[in-house]
Amino acid sequence: MKIQNGIYLIIDPSMDRNVLLRKLKEIIYEDIAAIQIWDNFKPNENPVELINGILQLCYTKNFPVLINNQWELLKQTSLDGVHFDKVQDNISQLKCELGREIITGITCNNDLSVVKWANENELDYISFCSMFPSSTANSCELITFNTIKEARKITALPVFLAGGIKPENIEMLNELNYSGIAVVSGIMNIDKPVEALKKYQQKIKTS
Repeated sequence: MKIQNGIYLIIDPSMDRNVLLRKLKEIIYEDIAAIQIWDNFKPNENPVELINGILQLCYTKNFPVLINNQWELLKQTSLDGVHFDKVQDNISQLKCELGREIITGITCNNDLSVVKWANENELDYISFCSMFPSSTANSCELITFNTIKEARKITALPVFLAGGIKPENIEMLNELNYSGIAVVSGIMNIDKPVEALKKYQQKIKTS
């Protein structure tokens, strides 16, 4: 299974579980690139139980489900991969320890050394955060458009853009060569997530 182009959906496991699963059940019938489970579990949450519930919903769908940072959870579940927020010096060891093919991605900033590391270690994609100010990406620095353009000179890996992206401002990204948009609150915090998703998809198609 590989990352496709389009909407890369990030879900927050700290949401009310019933609300989370209900919205996810609606969304999985749409065309999305992947789902990432954010590393934001409730203190008393059983991550494996929640992940298995999500995987059960997504089982027949042709898109990957990834975990954010906590790669050890791939040992206990059938997750398809992991998205890292930082460079992992032991990435080869991690892959070997898991003993199966996985999808790997990493968040990049204006430091192009992260892009070079991802390319050299044959990750499957990279994601830049944050393109615009965002409440859910408040720990990310703002990415310059020049960074994205320079990254394209370094790697042919799929590039996703994240942070503060809305249907109203996607067209500002038209000059960039990207594979998709990573979205959290712009879809999952909306009462009608499928409608919100389709608004993003329509804008991406015109980009």
